[in-house]
Amino acid sequence: MNISVFGTGYVGLVAGACLADVGHQVTCMDINAERIARLEAGEVPIYEPGLTELVTQNVAAGRLHFTTDTAKAVKESELIFIAVGTPPDEDGSADLRHVLAVAHSIGEHMDDYKLVIDKSTVPVGTAEKVQAAIAGALSVRDVSLDFDVCSNPEFMKEGAAIEDFTRGARIVVGTDSEHVETRMRACYAPYNRNHDKLMFMSVRAAELTKYAANAMLATKISFMNEMANLAERLDVDVEEVRRGIGSDPRIGYHFIYPGCGYGGSCFPKDVQALERTAREHGYHPALLSAVEQVNHQQKQTLFAKLQSALGDVSGKTIAVWGLAFKPNTDDMREAPSRELMEALWATGAKVQAYDPEAMAECRRLYGDRHDLILTFDRIQAIKGADALVICTEWKAFRSVDFAWLAGELSEKLVIDGRNLYDVEDMTAAGLRYVGVGRNNLRSTLPA
Repeated sequence: MNISVFGTGYVGLVAGACLADVGHQVTCMDINAERIARLEAGEVPIYEPGLTELVTQNVAAGRLHFTTDTAKAVKESELIFIAVGTPPDEDGSADLRHVLAVAHSIGEHMDDYKLVIDKSTVPVGTAEKVQAAIAGALSVRDVSLDFDVCSNPEFMKEGAAIEDFTRGARIVVGTDSEHVETRMRACYAPYNRNHDKLMFMSVRAAELTKYAANAMLATKISFMNEMANLAERLDVDVEEVRRGIGSDPRIGYHFIYPGCGYGGSCFPKDVQALERTAREHGYHPALLSAVEQVNHQQKQTLFAKLQSALGDVSGKTIAVWGLAFKPNTDDMREAPSRELMEALWATGAKVQAYDPEAMAECRRLYGDRHDLILTFDRIQAIKGADALVICTEWKAFRSVDFAWLAGELSEKLVIDGRNLYDVEDMTAAGLRYVGVGRNNLRSTLPA
């Protein structure tokens, strides 16, 4: 099939590369000429394991193309995926300007039937707005052409996006048209061979399914962080509690790891957008509001624990391991590390940071600062530091010589925002170790 994907961000580029990899002719379109030039030169502007190789292979095979020519992308395609960003507006709602701009462009340039597919994460009712935008542009041209709009939300985790696209548990499509169903089955047939993963439902149900999925996962994270905060006050190790409840198959172990809060491009904005949608329809979503509030508070715990352990952090040098919001990405959007570093700078502390992938992104966000040193490995981040804070659970941080660490940190203090280490091992090495929900602040710090 001839497919166009509007948007070469995280969702669009992964979807385009994966669809090309199974034989479709895919054109990825973006108005950002610099990004398209980089992609045509073989440079993938985002970090996602396996994506550079997948893009390179399919460009070489002649199945994946890039363009800034909107008319070409529309006219040469049967299926058009809209995969542009929907950033949060000031009130928390999803900003649909980019989505509707693409829809309008499709109406301006189409000259035969098109199936338009909403791949971006969008509020309930967006497909109807896309339909109206296309129809409006056709009306201005005084042209009558058939087209369909369906919803096909993505369920890809950063760091495992290719796996999720190619071997995901389900492929959700919102439509009431048999014609659309036939075309979507043909599009996804290579990824739907062993058992039928395609789930067809109403358009509005598909749109809500995406938000509901992310809100449920965010709820599990915030719930476990609430339990961790309670455990600290009840003289309980939350890791024991986690094992106890995770063994229940009705709950499971996924997304019940306590820590310093969730971040990234999906959970924060999607919870906020769903909450905003509920309020617009006269419903007060108490649980969604609490999920977001707990997460906001949890991101501040690292600085609070550091301050409790050291007293005054002014003039201190703090090593930070991990800048991305999660491993296997360079994405720092809504990352807990940002809350921590900005709080440290506000009190006059200096940060020495290392992340396996997010160093360039950190430099882009914060530029050159006298109180930020970006080091080339985790060891250099420790040199001359008073304390260490772990924000991201990269594999590179899991195995550490604790005796060496105790000898390097002047305050012998480790604040572990991801509970990577064993309390007894750290204490035996002479370190003051503070995790999340592990009740070790009182036991390992002097009275």
